[in-house]
Amino acid sequence: MTVFADSSALVKLYADEDDHKLVRNLDVLVVSCLARVEVPAALWRKHRIGELDAADARLLVTAFEIDYFGENGQAPRFAVIGMPGEILDRGARLVAVHGLRGFDAVQLSSAITTRAADPGCGTLACYDRVLRDAAAAEGFALVP
Repeated sequence: MTVFADSSALVKLYADEDDHKLVRNLDVLVVSCLARVEVPAALWRKHRIGELDAADARLLVTAFEIDYFGENGQAPRFAVIGMPGEILDRGARLVAVHGLRGFDAVQLSSAITTRAADPGCGTLACYDRVLRDAAAAEGFALVP
């Protein structure tokens, strides 16, 4: 099953947060290019608030980057969707419809674009309540 994962779900691949085992069992993950910045930002935030030491934060960010880019001929773990104008335009409309923050609207717009290209991707992994509600209203099944 193909699942679109926002950054709140992706962080659970690397940090032992609640539901991390559930996220780690997901198979094919599609992510927005926003994850390239959001996931390292979340991991370094964990360092700043004392949940991770610097070495662990650096190690987890490196693991994410290997999954994002691939390494030594190994394909990336994620299918990454870029940010063409149509995604931004839809995101701008979604903020009004669902009361989303900017990047959350881009995440949902990216998921909608992914589902249009791959109808088998009708599930969204996310741990932000407002984004979850908006995704459900847009017809997505949710993880968890």
